[in-house]
Amino acid sequence: MPAKTTAKAPGRICLFGEHQDFLGLAVIAAPIGLHITVSGTPRRDTWFHVRMPNIGESDLFDASEDLEYRFDLDFIRAGTNVVRRCGCDINTGYDCVIHGNIPINAGTSSSSALMVAWVQFLLTSQDHYAQSDPEAIARLAYQAEVLEFNAPGGMMDHYASALGGLIFIDCREPITVQRIPTHLEGFVLGNTGVRKNNNAIIAESRTATNAGFEILRQRIPGFSIWTTPFEQAEPHFAEMKPEVARRVRANLINRDLCQGGKELLLADELDHERLGQMLHDHQVQLRDGVGVSHPRLDELIDAAMEAGALGGKLNGSGGGGCMFAYAPGRQQEVKEAIDRAGGEAFIVNISKGAHATTDA
Repeated sequence: MPAKTTAKAPGRICLFGEHQDFLGLAVIAAPIGLHITVSGTPRRDTWFHVRMPNIGESDLFDASEDLEYRFDLDFIRAGTNVVRRCGCDINTGYDCVIHGNIPINAGTSSSSALMVAWVQFLLTSQDHYAQSDPEAIARLAYQAEVLEFNAPGGMMDHYASALGGLIFIDCREPITVQRIPTHLEGFVLGNTGVRKNNNAIIAESRTATNAGFEILRQRIPGFSIWTTPFEQAEPHFAEMKPEVARRVRANLINRDLCQGGKELLLADELDHERLGQMLHDHQVQLRDGVGVSHPRLDELIDAAMEAGALGGKLNGSGGGGCMFAYAPGRQQEVKEAIDRAGGEAFIVNISKGAHATTDA
């Protein structure tokens, strides 16, 4: 008889490269100690009864056949379809409960953690060979959450959740991941409570930036979004619509900040003040250039800085949701300041990636 299975996947913060993974640029991200957990008890058929008490939803379906989607972004069914298509025969159904403590629709990748945890659960419960390959899990989760619904997001969230640890991800295909061994602590996550339309924000950012990049390709022989120096691109910003130019400018600056962040984090001795300043610089570009901050995000970041944080930025697509502050040694003071400013604060640490256990 198959065993009870539990899979767990973390949310994430993005230090550098926000709004860049879906452009194929690099990011530096890390999972945090807030998770989505899937627990399941085996049945004697191929049906899945899935309960999600945190959001008051449930589903019942036969996983041995292709599933119809009841609504857009029907993630559990999408993950099941994608896992089956990858060659994983689903021969045993489960009674499942999904719960978590990641803020929902708040920029901390709750939906991606859900997909990673669900894919991990299915592969492990069906004893599929891919269960031990975190990059395979990340790609399947991305396919289920993004490609299956023609959504505009990138793969940063899925890789961060599946792999764990502080990582530099080059989002060009084929995606490559470099682990950064630096030990970092001192992060405080702050939720504004402002709901946002994640896909709409990303789609607008992606469309405008790519329009600007196309102008640069026409003007600069051999233009590369990865390597063309900012100074070479800058004279052509005047040829773009203002809303396009500011996004292109910001994304090229943030591209270089990400590379500088990697060098800083790989240095023999970490300059904490410099890291905080670079996080602030990234936030300035996201706020004034990409245009995806929100007054409540700015208020919580200001409160954190006044309480002793070295830096901070929005987390995720922006427009609401969460921010985080870098405040080594002053986490509690910063948490209390964010709470006083009307946010919901969490002291978080970098965690390991998705994993699963089975019990006889």
